[in-house]
Amino acid sequence: MDFAYPVLSSLIWFPLAAAVMLFFIRDDAVVRKYTLVVGLIELALAFPLTGFQSNAAFQFVERIAWVPQWGLEYHLAVDGISILLVWITLFTLPLCVLCSWKSIQKRVRAFHACLLIMTAVSVGIFTALDLVLFYVFWEAMIIPFYLFVAVWGEDQRRYASIKYVLYAVAGSALFLVAIVAFRIVGGTFSIPDLMNQDFPLDFQILCFIAMALTFAVKAPLVPVHGWLPTMHMQAPAACSVLLGSLKMGTYGFIRFCLPLAPAASDVLAPAMIVLAIISIIYGGAVALAQSDVKKIIAYSTICHMGFVVLGLFLFNQQGAQGAMFQMVNQGIITGSLFLMIGVVYERSHSRDINKTLGMGKYMPAFMFFWGLFSLASFGFPGTNGFVGEILIFVGGFKHSLTVGLFLVIGGLLSTAYMFRIGLRMAWGAPSTAANWKDLARREWAIMLIPAVMVIYLGLAPSMFLKMITPATEGALTGVQQRKAALHLDGQPTPSQALASVAGVQIVQN
Repeated sequence: MDFAYPVLSSLIWFPLAAAVMLFFIRDDAVVRKYTLVVGLIELALAFPLTGFQSNAAFQFVERIAWVPQWGLEYHLAVDGISILLVWITLFTLPLCVLCSWKSIQKRVRAFHACLLIMTAVSVGIFTALDLVLFYVFWEAMIIPFYLFVAVWGEDQRRYASIKYVLYAVAGSALFLVAIVAFRIVGGTFSIPDLMNQDFPLDFQILCFIAMALTFAVKAPLVPVHGWLPTMHMQAPAACSVLLGSLKMGTYGFIRFCLPLAPAASDVLAPAMIVLAIISIIYGGAVALAQSDVKKIIAYSTICHMGFVVLGLFLFNQQGAQGAMFQMVNQGIITGSLFLMIGVVYERSHSRDINKTLGMGKYMPAFMFFWGLFSLASFGFPGTNGFVGEILIFVGGFKHSLTVGLFLVIGGLLSTAYMFRIGLRMAWGAPSTAANWKDLARREWAIMLIPAVMVIYLGLAPSMFLKMITPATEGALTGVQQRKAALHLDGQPTPSQALASVAGVQIVQN
């Protein structure tokens, strides 16, 4: 271990132990307070992570034999790719508890146990460096998400939960095939050890396709996005916050696809760019046509994840930095917007735009926060969304004019659907909000934390960019080195043929 006590293990096992203890508490009010305190203690346990050093190495490493006969290890660590996502996970738990304070009235203990289990599993996903250990956490994630919707969802919760499970299990099965293939060919389940091996191009392509489909489902990308809008529409607010905040799909692309199949990532980059562009345009256009506020934000997630995936596969420094930063940004922004939708739903019991007209006159504090998060969502200067988006734009235009123009269209669509909601909620008439109270103290607490992060990351992003830059540079360097090792430089590749069909220009960096 790199620290006096197992920091990462404590962040995984403490909430699991706390979830077990919940079932000895009878009073629902005590359950809520207990879970909130557990979330704050979890943040305190993570304090040593503030000592993270800005380099490409894995830090806070915990590595012990798990099942030596099979070569399995309990291997945890963080780097510049995962450290910020761990922090987002930890901050999300108390916010989910607070936003569910009044809305969850049945099976309260089980609900809060699911929140704690989801926190533990998410930290495990972002820190696991053994393929099988990662897969265990990845599969475990399905259970609390299923329960959130199946037990505490709305009228069509059974349909939504089963649809989610079918998509998730199908993706996981493909990833399991890739794990077995890497073990047979690479001789290990260790992700860092596999990163240092040069696999044949054909093998990389097959593994890349299996992994990319898995993570495209979770991101989600078109055409494997169908579960997400349905899931959001039926899910309680806390589940939507978790789905919006924890960017596990795009994390999988940069943790597994790029370092384990770098040459294949280069070969198939044009296909990924095309899928990302389709997701950007489709997500933005469909969001613009919706009248349900929650559905608008759900489809906007597809659009924003298209930006992230595109940035990753541009293979230039600006695009990769922007993608990583935008994963963090959208985790904050999208989660906050879902929190605010929950606040409105507690008052109106509706998410239709026409039932929330003219709120600005009666709920000015709410509209201030909604305006701030909306501006951040489409990348207004001074907010955190601007930093990641402008880096992706620079990377896109550096890659090709075609990609840059599609990014502009996606940015305009994002602006349009967020302005449409904001203008009607602030000044629309007639208003149904005349008897609504503005934000309560609990809701102020929910909004202030992400609002501070939006402004701070927008005005002073250098510290966070410094943390992620070594990891992104390492990922890009690895792609070029593995490509050179397979003697692909200077030779016609499938990427060039596919690029010519798609009208995408390949620029070597």
